Amino acid sequence: MFHGFIPPERFFPYLTWTDIAQMPNRENVIIVQPVGAIEQHGPHLPLAVDAVLGTGVLGMALQQLEPEVPVYVLPPLCYGKSNEHWHFPGTVTLTAATLLAVLKEVATSIYRAGFRKLILFNSHGGQPQVLEIAARDLHQEYADFCVFPFFAWRVPTVARELFSDRELEYGIHAGDIETSAMLSLLPEQVRMAQAVCEWPPSQPPDSWLSMEGKLPFAWTTRDLSASGVLGDATAATREKGDRLLQSAAASWVQVFREVYHFCQPQANPPA
Repeated sequence: MFHGFIPPERFFPYLTWTDIAQMPNRENVIIVQPVGAIEQHGPHLPLAVDAVLGTGVLGMALQQLEPEVPVYVLPPLCYGKSNEHWHFPGTVTLTAATLLAVLKEVATSIYRAGFRKLILFNSHGGQPQVLEIAARDLHQEYADFCVFPFFAWRVPTVARELFSDRELEYGIHAGDIETSAMLSLLPEQVRMAQAVCEWPPSQPPDSWLSMEGKLPFAWTTRDLSASGVLGDATAATREKGDRLLQSAAASWVQVFREVYHFCQPQANPPA
């Protein structure tokens, strides 16, 4: 099935050009561009994790969204900026410049077709900044184009009920969280017998610096992990993945409703 996890009636490539030409209220129709990655995820998970999780949670949300909120999903862009993982065989990466160019050219095509709301739906932690730059540049070029650089895991979820504090802070790649989610969405591609637990080297307790956060330092995965795993994949369960994804999907339903009703702010002229 070409549409994968996305409901077929929400899959943009299944439309005809006449469907689009005749589509009412195109300026409020939401187009979603999923952006994932093909990169190593340890010895137990496939390279496609980020692309799978992004389209998986999107599909779950769209199955719950009321039909009167028009949302159509473009084919996922599975390649992303993954050069932090390129020391591990199998990782496929674009440069930031290439990814930025692709996003802007896709978006321009969507704008030219009459659509005015585009969600760049990212599920890979190595590229949110690229999507944010693309969104700002596109809105600067087309003032009536509403572009939303969203990250799949920045919505409220039940993660704090399911995972340890250590996992939530340091389990940023192929650990308990991603492995549990993959056990929910694509269990036949998870090799739990090969799952490992590996944590990044700790910083001094009084350090203000961190891998991610307000004062980050640059790193590549091989600096932090010999296995490619950051977290405890051995603790993963399908039940945790089910609950995590269900809560994320419910939050994205609310986001789609808000984007549908969103109007670009307009500053009031000074008195």
